[in-house]
Amino acid sequence: MVRILAIVGMPGSGKSVVAAYLKNQGFPMIRFGEIIIREVEKRALPITPQNERIVREEIRRNQGMDACAQIALPLIKSQLLEHQLVIIDGLYSFSEYKTLKQEFDEELLILAIFTPKNLRYERLALRPSRPLTIKEAEERDFMEIERIEKGGPIAMADLTIINDGTEYQLYRNIEAIVEQVLPRIPVTDYVTI
Repeated sequence: MVRILAIVGMPGSGKSVVAAYLKNQGFPMIRFGEIIIREVEKRALPITPQNERIVREEIRRNQGMDACAQIALPLIKSQLLEHQLVIIDGLYSFSEYKTLKQEFDEELLILAIFTPKNLRYERLALRPSRPLTIKEAEERDFMEIERIEKGGPIAMADLTIINDGTEYQLYRNIEAIVEQVLPRIPVTDYVTI
C-alpha cells in the first residue's frame, strides 16, 4: 500500500504547484528544502538561492548525498502514524531516493512532473519570486543534474504527469493520481447509525 508520494521534477516543471495543491487538499507535506532553509537561518544568512545552494552542497558533502532524507526520516515516520498519505516535496538526489526506497520500499511512490524544457524556462522567467533568465535556468538544470543527482529519481518515477497545459488540467491529473494511490474503503467497512 502506498503511503508516501514523493514529487520530483526539474525546475519550472510545476512541482511547487502540485505540492501546494496536495497540501490544500489536507495532505501533510514534508519539504526537504525546509531542512536547508533552517540551516541557512541557523547560520544567520539571508535566504537566497545562492546561500541555499552553498548550504545544500556543504551538507551533502559532509553528511552524504542522502543527508536530507536521513534528517527527514523521523519526521516522515511520525507523520505516517497519523496520516494515510504523506507528501514529500523536494526529493532531489538519487541517494535520497535509494535511502527512502530502502526504508519504505513499496510504501514509496515517485511522481515525476515533466514539462518540456522551453516551457519550463519560460515559466521560470515569468515567475514573480526569484525569476531566472534562460541562461540561469539552463545553468541550474546542469548543476542539479551533475551535482545533485537529480535525474535519478525522475528516471525511477512510478508515475508521470505531463504538465504542458493549463493549471486546471494539471489539477485534474493530480486528482486522478490521488484517486489511484489512495486505497478505497469498501462499502461494508462503513458503519451506519
